[in-house]
Amino acid sequence: MAIATRATELLGIKHPILLAPMDLIADGQLAAAVSQAGGFGIIGGGYGDQAWLEREMDAAGSARVGVGFITWSLAKQPHLLDVALKRRPAAIMLSFGDVGPHAPKVKEAGALLICQVQTLEQALHAAVHGADILVAQGAEAGGHGMSRSTMPFVPAVVDTIPGVPVVAAGGIADGRGLAAALMLGADGVLLGTRFYATQEAAASGAAKGCIVAASGDDTTRGILFDIARDRVWPAPYTGRVLRNGFSEAWRGREGELMQRREEVGARYDEARAHNDFSIAALIVGEAVDLVNDVPPAAEVVRRVVAEAEARLTNRAERFRIVREPRLPPVHTLAAAE
Repeated sequence: MAIATRATELLGIKHPILLAPMDLIADGQLAAAVSQAGGFGIIGGGYGDQAWLEREMDAAGSARVGVGFITWSLAKQPHLLDVALKRRPAAIMLSFGDVGPHAPKVKEAGALLICQVQTLEQALHAAVHGADILVAQGAEAGGHGMSRSTMPFVPAVVDTIPGVPVVAAGGIADGRGLAAALMLGADGVLLGTRFYATQEAAASGAAKGCIVAASGDDTTRGILFDIARDRVWPAPYTGRVLRNGFSEAWRGREGELMQRREEVGARYDEARAHNDFSIAALIVGEAVDLVNDVPPAAEVVRRVVAEAEARLTNRAERFRIVREPRLPPVHTLAAAE
């Protein structure tokens, strides 16, 4: 079985499941695995490394994939969009910044334009610039975002821009999330944390083990890890990561950390290189509660779709609608008295 939506029709895929373009984690291998399983894989172009981008697009082979960019960073290296478009990806996903300068080039190249948004203003702006799909991201998501929550934000975007398919992101990692997103009016979901803990993801075994062991209660939002790695984002974006010794030691001391960035940053970079997650941030979302193993990406797609289909087909399995007897009109009751 499959779940057909406007998003699946536009992207030419079987299942309404998209891979979040996680910087460095969503490489060619993972993107290809998701696409080959019937979803849509998106390579994480991130902050922009041309050699890495070319290598990973080549690694995806003949799989139909997309490429995602951090838009404000792409503005500093706009040629990277040309690098990606030269390989004719099915879609370009732009997140966190003004899509206006890049949208015409994406559309002219014949690629679909996917825009991730965190506010209704951003959604309207993206729609004006020709977004084919909007990803409505809630603050539950791992990595960077803003303050809106997925549950109310998704239907708000759906209602505001009914002509553009909406994909839900943030706090979704299983079929229940997909079913809920569809009930909110979305045409699919974008998953990050769940695909992070898969066999194909470009992450260490230590990182994947931490994800499996973690709880959403262990996550926190802030800018500490951005300061430490000298990549401070424009306001009002903050990032969700797993809480660790570093985050707890520096919480509330962001100003001091900025002053000591060179000293602390060297230790932080070393921790990242050695997968020391007592210092280095592990970028995951609140849905980490729902991640309990490290299967192949294709198995994740299969499970999510199967569970969503079961929930949607048997939607009254845990509750029932009780129809109360209709009362007589008020004027009839008054006459009887």
